[in-house]
Amino acid sequence: MRILYAEDERDLNDLVTRRLVAEGYGVDSCLDGQQAWDYLQAADYDAAILDIMMPHLDGLSVLKKLRAAGKTTPVLLLTARDAIADRVAGLDSGANDYLVKPFGVMELVSCVKAVLRRAAAAAPAPAPK
Repeated sequence: MRILYAEDERDLNDLVTRRLVAEGYGVDSCLDGQQAWDYLQAADYDAAILDIMMPHLDGLSVLKKLRAAGKTTPVLLLTARDAIADRVAGLDSGANDYLVKPFGVMELVSCVKAVLRRAAAAAPAPAPK
């Protein structure tokens, strides 16, 4: 499974990337929203984890561009914004889940697994041969 992780806090980015790799995921990580958008255009990912407040392009904008491009990549949003209106805006923009900072790394891993399970369950069955 290949995951894109976009987080501008370098230490958190490194910590989460290492944990996801230890869990067996292939991870491409980046530090700003424009890089995230570039990665998402260049490759297909099984899931994306996007911080909302990033430089150059915020995570919500990346998510909206992704959905406008017709991509259904499951997206987990991360943010310190914990107001209900913020969560609703994120989910209504097309996010599959929303996790508020601070979070435990294992909580994030669990959310990623849940997002991937839901995506797999929603995927159409392969056509019979």
